[in-house]
Amino acid sequence: MHDEFERFVEASGPRLLTTAGLLTRERQLAEDLLQVTLLKTWSAWPRITTSPEAYARRTMVNTYVSWWRRRWNNEEPSEELPEAPTEHPDTDRNLDLRSALARLPRRQRAVIVLRYYEDLTEAAVAELMGVSVGTVKSQTSKALSRLGIDPALGAEAMEVSR
Repeated sequence: MHDEFERFVEASGPRLLTTAGLLTRERQLAEDLLQVTLLKTWSAWPRITTSPEAYARRTMVNTYVSWWRRRWNNEEPSEELPEAPTEHPDTDRNLDLRSALARLPRRQRAVIVLRYYEDLTEAAVAELMGVSVGTVKSQTSKALSRLGIDPALGAEAMEVSR
């Protein structure tokens, strides 16, 4: 069981970390979200009968939603940082997209990440988020409209059209 879980983390961990980063917009929060997700997934491992990655993704979204509903205060500030921040090799284009995603409301951001990064169907996103397919459609439409007029993406769109 332990080896199976380790293989799952090796295979799915990087993708889940990216998803967490797109949801939280902060590297440290993304790492925290991934750790909590993996802990919850490990606790449920013997009972998981479907795709472990789908289970972990749903756990991640539910945890993320619960964090935004109540302020999460599990960390205490200290005078010294435990480690130096690492450089993230994002390109300008990725930074523009992340910046535009950060300006979306959380629910719209979650829908966009799940639909277009995770490549889930509308029905799968609706089930994962506990909302109707109509809500997923309307949130997707609103998010895409906002992204279409976002200044960070607008300049890029003009460059592409030339």
